[in-house]
Amino acid sequence: VVSAILLFVFHMKLNKEIEHDVKYMKPDSGIIKEIYAIGLPAIIAQALMSIMVYVMNLILKFSPSAQTAYGLFYKVQQFVLFLAFGLRDAITPIIAFAYGMRSKKRMQDGIRYGLLYTIALMILGIAITEFATLFNAGQSREYFIGAMRIISISFLFAGINVAYQGIYQALDGGIESLVISLLRQLIIILPLAGIFSLF
Repeated sequence: VVSAILLFVFHMKLNKEIEHDVKYMKPDSGIIKEIYAIGLPAIIAQALMSIMVYVMNLILKFSPSAQTAYGLFYKVQQFVLFLAFGLRDAITPIIAFAYGMRSKKRMQDGIRYGLLYTIALMILGIAITEFATLFNAGQSREYFIGAMRIISISFLFAGINVAYQGIYQALDGGIESLVISLLRQLIIILPLAGIFSLF
């Protein structure tokens, strides 16, 4: 809220390059709709992470050690996936700019190199986590290391998934981006986790 107020004050007082009289501040429903067509799916996708962690903790409540191990793994996973999130946030405006220019080659290059760099970062993340044995928390350590060695392979696919979220957002596909997030963080993983927890 403070940032928005400061932005408004600085804009009104210091921005002399454009006219900013009150009469120009009319909400345009068409523009608002376009913003939320991309923005709302992105907001929901961000919220899915918290929902997934909460439900996973409910599924793992049969074992406090398993919950601790999942918490440790989630932190390591987020550390690796933040590389993909950062790259996604870099390639999205590049591809969106090319999309606005109607430059097919620039779009293809943006997608190609974005995916290549994401794959390279995820392979690095897999290598790091495969060798990470720094945590020691009793039984949780055994669960954590065992899970990390298996699940870290999924970083490659999760990274590509994250990259495609940004690609779809850049190409005016907010719903497609949301569907990818739903599949990765809710629809596939939680039922499978529930089934595997029975064994």
